[in-house]
Amino acid sequence: MSFPVRVAALYRFAVIADCEAVRAHLSRLSPSGVRGTLLIAPEGLNGTIAGPPAAIETLLDGIRALPGFADLDVKESTAAVMPFHRLKIRIKAEIVTMGRTDLDPVRNAGLYVSPADWNRLIADPDTVVIDTRNDYEGEIGAFAGAIQPNTRTFRDFPDWFEREGRALLDRPTPPRVAMYCTGGIRCEKATAYLKAEGIDRVHHLEGGILRYLETMPEAESLWQGECFVFDERVAIGHGLVPGSHTLCRGCRMPLGAANRASPHYVEGVCCDRCHETRSADQRDGYAERQRQMAIAARLGIDHVGAVLAEPVKARRGRAIDSGF
Repeated sequence: MSFPVRVAALYRFAVIADCEAVRAHLSRLSPSGVRGTLLIAPEGLNGTIAGPPAAIETLLDGIRALPGFADLDVKESTAAVMPFHRLKIRIKAEIVTMGRTDLDPVRNAGLYVSPADWNRLIADPDTVVIDTRNDYEGEIGAFAGAIQPNTRTFRDFPDWFEREGRALLDRPTPPRVAMYCTGGIRCEKATAYLKAEGIDRVHHLEGGILRYLETMPEAESLWQGECFVFDERVAIGHGLVPGSHTLCRGCRMPLGAANRASPHYVEGVCCDRCHETRSADQRDGYAERQRQMAIAARLGIDHVGAVLAEPVKARRGRAIDSGF
């Protein structure tokens, strides 16, 4: 795609009685050129899509037309190249997996805090700030002074709270809790969990880190580092500009300059985190995938789903099927 790609990260907690009907509706609506992922569950809808601006607007209008979705939360940015390979519309038990389908984020979440008011809230010593993202996300960027649960997945958050988090709030006067995540969905569900556990003074960053980085002047920002995003951009900074991190194709973890300087780093194959856990066959497969991606880049075509031939000297004179 030669035009600037419009990227829309979206979610909303709303009751969906018939997930199959919503999936069919979105499948009919999806214009050509739109890619990304949309997740549908009884608790709502979540996803990130990218494509031509007019096509994205058509799909967003169709989502907002669904009952309960008129106030759909959307964070927008642009990308120089398409960050997704295909469009996937899937039905799940939860739109963000905590393993707690009994929660009610629609009616029992915490209080929204706008980016404009966030700095004042988290600078207050009576506030406990909790990052609800995963360990590898917190490693590359976080708000100053935030507690890092260092969970591997969001599903681990309730266990962390029972094991460590609850004790942080055990004070004569219960503190306020301020929670944040990338786009707002995980922290919103986490506030519903805390309220179900009897914690009342719970707040979450409206629009998540993405909206904060979009709207907060860098000179006034309390954000440190970059924000990991789950697409080919890998990480972004203030103003939602692409960051400096790349992605390890072996373990899908973000890599900074120090990671890439490691002797264990092989582009497209492994990094210092995963080099000891990958077999020779796996490394060979990753290396072949990287070779095909390089061919695709030289040809100016998408890698996934393409059948590639080496321009100068094809492998054994045959086309190479890129199925990774």
